[in-house]
This record gives sequence, C-alpha cells and structure tokens, in this order.
Amino acid sequence: MSETATLPDGRLPLLKRAKALTLVTVGWNLIEGTIAVAAALAAGSVALLGFGVDSFVESTSAAIMLWRLSAERRARRTPGELEQLDRRAHRLIGLSLFALAAFVAWEASTSLLNSERPKTSLVGLILATVSLAVMMWLARAKKRTAVALGSRAMEADAFQTTACWWLSLITLGGIGLNAAFGWWWADPVAALGMTLFLVKEGREAWRGEDTCAACH
Repeated sequence: MSETATLPDGRLPLLKRAKALTLVTVGWNLIEGTIAVAAALAAGSVALLGFGVDSFVESTSAAIMLWRLSAERRARRTPGELEQLDRRAHRLIGLSLFALAAFVAWEASTSLLNSERPKTSLVGLILATVSLAVMMWLARAKKRTAVALGSRAMEADAFQTTACWWLSLITLGGIGLNAAFGWWWADPVAALGMTLFLVKEGREAWRGEDTCAACH
C-alpha cells in the first residue's frame, strides 16, 4: 500500500513540512553547536559552552521528532496508536528539557563560584545574534505545523526551540555585558533563572500539558 493511501487527505504535506523543519533544526543546531563550543574553548566562556551544548540537546529533540514523524508515515496507524506515539515523544522531549536545565544550572553555578571571567568573543556575539532570528522563525513555523497536525509532541518541540531562542538572548546579553562593561557574572545569573523556566516546561511536557504558552 502506498504512503499516500495510509494517511488522511492533506496530512502527508503537513508531515513533509514538519520533517523539513526538523531537518533544518538538526542541521542548524549541529553547525551552531560546533561553532559555539569552539568559540567557548577559545574564549573560556561558560555561557557559550552552555549555548553550544544546548544546540546539541535541541538536535536530540529534533531527532526524536523525526522518529515520530517517520513512524506515522511508514505504516498505517490508528488514532490510538498515534496518540501513544505522541505521548512517548512528548515525554522524551520533556526529559531533554530536564537534561538541558541540569546542565545550565551546573555550568552557571560553577562559573559563579569560581568567578570565571571569559574573554570577549566576537564569533559568539555574531552567532548568538543570528541564532535569535533562526530560532524565532523555526519556533513559529513548528507551532503552526503542530496545530495543523494536532501533534502535542511537535508543540513541545516548538517550545524547546523557543527556549533555545531565550537562551540565545541570555547568551548574547551575558557575553555582550561582559564585553561592554566587564560584568562577567551577568550570564550565569540569568542562566540560573532560565533553569527554573526549563524545569517547569519540562514537567508540563512530561505530563502532556500544553507547553506552548510562550510560543505564540
């Protein structure tokens, strides 16, 4: 039986759009993460290191979505089976949010306790600025597609992309304030506040609640 015949009318184009957005997410975040980690090692910046690792976590979330989308496209699925797939993907994305929060909290605390003072990173400033635009576009496109598909897992993935936008902003603010005024403590303090936000949304994703209030 053909792939088209196994899906309701109009659903296959939505799944293809979701897959394309997810592939863009994986590709961008792998490039972004690699550049950020390299810049972090060169500047001794904890904020940039956290930003880079966050990019790899986002790639993991996107890979989970690819698995979920492929599962629907490759075989006939009942509504109950699709709901089960969504629930499993939703919880896996929630776990990735918890992992991200734990990493950011650890790195931020270590930075504050050790009074680590990173060097100015022009590459980091440019990368964080570009990431703001890319993450916002991806988050909005994913949100629209999630609503059309009726996929809570895609909504959770859209939220995580929005969380990455906020972390891009925090990173930009932190390394920017350090570069302009020497306020080395600015980004770890902001990052610690962000971990509370990530834990809250991770719990909602795990429970299957709406995680996208911030995505509109």
